[in-house]
Amino acid sequence: MKFDRRHGGRQAALQILYQWEVGRASIEQTLEAYWAVRDEERAGEEEEVDRAFAERLARGTVGLVGELDPLIEHAAEHWRLSRMATVDRLILRLGAYELREERDTPSAVIINEALELARTFSGEDAVRFINGVLDNIAKTLRPQPDLRPESGHE
Repeated sequence: MKFDRRHGGRQAALQILYQWEVGRASIEQTLEAYWAVRDEERAGEEEEVDRAFAERLARGTVGLVGELDPLIEHAAEHWRLSRMATVDRLILRLGAYELREERDTPSAVIINEALELARTFSGEDAVRFINGVLDNIAKTLRPQPDLRPESGHE
C-alpha cells in the first residue's frame, strides 16, 4: 500500500505542533528545526510527506488557536483543555482547524484522519473522546442541510 502523502503531512503537522507546544518557540523556528532534523534522519529516502500541506496545517492551527480552543472546550462538554493530554489536545486543534478551514476535505475524512493520529500517538480512550469532540465540532461548523421534503411538495 502506497503511503498517503497527506496523511504523512498530518503526522508531520502534529509532530510540529507538539514541538511548538512543549518547546515554546515560534512556529517558524519550530518548522525550521523540525525539517532540519527530519531531513538529516531521512537523507536519501523518498519523501513521504506533503510538506506544504503540513506547514499550512501547523501554521494555520497556531494562528487560530485562540479561536479553536473555545470551540473545542464547548464541544468537549465538561472538559477543560488544560486537563487533556497534550497530544489529544493537539489532535483536536488540528482536526478543528481542518474542519473550519479545509472546506474541500469532507468532515468524515478529517475525523478519520484524526482518529488514525490518535491510534498512532495516543490510545483507544483518546480515539473515542476525539471522535465525539470532532463530531460535535463538525455539526457546529458544517451543519448538514435539511434533507426532508418541503411540505406540500410530496
